[in-house]
Amino acid sequence: MLNAEQMRAARGWLGLSQDDLARRSGVAKRTIARFEQNLSVPYDRTLRDLQSCLEEMGIEFVFEGAVGVGIRGSRAAAGKAASARTKKRAR
Repeated sequence: MLNAEQMRAARGWLGLSQDDLARRSGVAKRTIARFEQNLSVPYDRTLRDLQSCLEEMGIEFVFEGAVGVGIRGSRAAAGKAASARTKKRAR
């Protein structure tokens, strides 16, 4: 399952704020912030929602067994996220 470091890295790769990820995933910003600060661990379902959202945007999470050890992403994924932010601002 995704860990806090992987989520921060994925958001950074995609150029997403916590607000952006909250809107896209349907997970509360407070939940995301507390997880990234290692203050709490969300329910498994919530972690799956976050992971699925980021994977749909082009992030691949790397695991060794059950331990998250990194991410892979494409420049195209980062470009997609930037394009979506630009469209959102234009509304």
